[in-house]
Amino acid sequence: MQRILIANRGEIAVRIARACRERGLTPLAIYSEADATAPHVRAADAAACVGPPPSRESYLNIAAVLDAARALGADAVHPGYGFLAENAEFAEAVGKAGLIFIGPPVEAIRVMGDKTRARQTVAAAGVPVVPAVEDLPVDAAAAERAADALGYPVLIKAAAGGGGKGMRVVRNAAEFRAAREAATREALAAFNDERVFLERYFERARHIEVQVLADAHGAIVHLGERECSIQRRHQKIVEETPSPGVSPALRDALTTAAVAAARSVAYVSAGTVEFLVTDADEPYFLEMNTRLQVEHPITEWVTGVDLVHAQLRIAAGEPLWLTPASLTPRGHAIECRVYAEDPAQQFLPSPGRVVLLREPQGPGIRVDSGIAAGGDVTVYYDPMLSKLSVWAADRDAARRRLIAALRSYAVVGVTTNIAFLIDVLEHPAFVSGATHTHFIGEHLASWCAADGNVELAAIAAALHTALAPAATAARGGQHPPATPWQTLGAWRLGGAG
Repeated sequence: MQRILIANRGEIAVRIARACRERGLTPLAIYSEADATAPHVRAADAAACVGPPPSRESYLNIAAVLDAARALGADAVHPGYGFLAENAEFAEAVGKAGLIFIGPPVEAIRVMGDKTRARQTVAAAGVPVVPAVEDLPVDAAAAERAADALGYPVLIKAAAGGGGKGMRVVRNAAEFRAAREAATREALAAFNDERVFLERYFERARHIEVQVLADAHGAIVHLGERECSIQRRHQKIVEETPSPGVSPALRDALTTAAVAAARSVAYVSAGTVEFLVTDADEPYFLEMNTRLQVEHPITEWVTGVDLVHAQLRIAAGEPLWLTPASLTPRGHAIECRVYAEDPAQQFLPSPGRVVLLREPQGPGIRVDSGIAAGGDVTVYYDPMLSKLSVWAADRDAARRRLIAALRSYAVVGVTTNIAFLIDVLEHPAFVSGATHTHFIGEHLASWCAADGNVELAAIAAALHTALAPAATAARGGQHPPATPWQTLGAWRLGGAG
């Protein structure tokens, strides 16, 4: 295993390329026509185009990805997360092409990718699952009776789903039929599978997940839990470890259940078992993500284990070198996802060109970035710009460090959620650790940005200061005019440029 095709884009592709180099492996990239000059392409030794900008015609095109692997001489494929990462058909095709799939066995992906089958499998292993109606009747009236029997509120979920797609919260019988129809349509569009099922919905629950690592020789360890309750539209935006709401007893229950769930499908590689924890500290299995998680950096911060290196070593056949006794978490880590989106407009994406980018730096600060100044945020892909994570000795120190890092993060050209993230981290409920999956709806539903004139003025001043020496040098040592308006020459509004 020497030449690794990274079947992804953005920050995770850059991250994997870096890990490959650190292990003496050759990173290879794929790109769509919209990503020809993207950072992940420059991070690789060689790259191949896999199609037009739409992901279905490029990053999701299995034949095109495998053609690229052959053309670039790859002997292994790392799927990252998203796109084809949890696609059993892709993993199977990679194996049939004679390549190593850096991830779990095909059957583990297949079982955990079917939410109802996953529930049944882990329940047989003694893992608690949310009360549900798995075989939802096709007949509308019968389905409504099933929802009544389960008890409102209920959550309609896509059986083949993930990422918040095909999900609807229904709080009473009057809303059920329309919500089910909408969830079914969305599931069909997103996963080509219209099956949905029902789960009991808990209003003030925490979303807790456990990172596991398993080798091909039967060894499995957990690397602790992550708190992922701060979400918008069922998508996480702030994660931390350890969770401020998990007691030692609950932690033992969660990690024991996570290892049992992984063992139930003979899991191999890095994976994450997700749980819903009620306000009565009752843990219930939600799903298993059979891939690297977006939020893996915070686990790396507190454990010192590089999860991408671990995936590469396990895929090469190494036995697991970690034991529960060797894993001693240290300190606290928090991550937030920086998006090109407008939180004041229902988190609508904000495509455009990133004119200026200044990422935070300093001790205990990490930026996993997939964008560069001059790059475009397109309408074709998820608008996440980067993941900003920090580590400190305790939770409050980490929280303050993250706020300071966000305040030094400058992005010009697209609207971002940076100001919103700061308000989340400064909210008294977050400070106290009182987080749950309805945190944003309860505390920040009517959020709007503060006046940005001061911030814009600060950015302009910083640009002026940063560019002044270069401008002076370009003029042979002569200082530039005091303002840019003095350099524009004659012009008039509406005149020829």
